[in-house]
Amino acid sequence: MYSIEGYIRTLIQIYQYVLIAYVLLSWLPSARESFIGEMLGKLCEPYLSVFRRFIPPIGGMIDISPIVALIALRFVGEGIVAVLRFIIR
Repeated sequence: MYSIEGYIRTLIQIYQYVLIAYVLLSWLPSARESFIGEMLGKLCEPYLSVFRRFIPPIGGMIDISPIVALIALRFVGEGIVAVLRFIIR
């Protein structure tokens, strides 16, 4: 059980780092058009678009949906681990 829990936590942590890197790229002009920016966009935009539908930017410029997405990802990951613990025990 611990190995499955460890893999899930590791995957979620890696995806959190990918999301953070993608958000930081938005601060640099034309960084999203680079190869890395496009690759991160393909990984992150489907997940972030769910939150952007419901959370509009504050003042038209500040997008807080990545923050909510990171928090939701953490909760979902902990929920999956809790369900696996319940099923296996």
